[in-house]
Amino acid sequence: MLDGLLRRLMAPARDRLPEPGAQLALAALLVRIARTDGSYAADEEAQIDRVLARTFALVPAAAAALRVEAEALERDAPDTVRFTRALKEAVPHDDRLALMEGLWEVVLADGHRDDDEEQMMRLVASLLGITDVDSALARQRAERA
Repeated sequence: MLDGLLRRLMAPARDRLPEPGAQLALAALLVRIARTDGSYAADEEAQIDRVLARTFALVPAAAAALRVEAEALERDAPDTVRFTRALKEAVPHDDRLALMEGLWEVVLADGHRDDDEEQMMRLVASLLGITDVDSALARQRAERA
């Protein structure tokens, strides 16, 4: 046991993950939102693909490939800030409002919202510089979609 602990402590530090571009950051954020409730189902994957295709004018196969790449990045990323920072730097505020709508579409894809998803959406809205009111309006638009 002590030997294993010493090996982990002496191992070279893991390289920092590269900062994602806006497309990959949004895709990873969509995946993180979908995984927040502990379930990551096919309906959520399909919704992520639709949001990515619509947002970036991608064909379905390209959207799915971006999602798969984002799944790996999201799994290894220690926090959500890296994704929201990349989006906040690359996307004007008004366009970030549309991104919130896409995030809400993913939250709603499985037919329910739980407390963890609500909390994550409040955090993401804050990190993206979006007010609670604007996030609620984005949620309402997503509910009607």
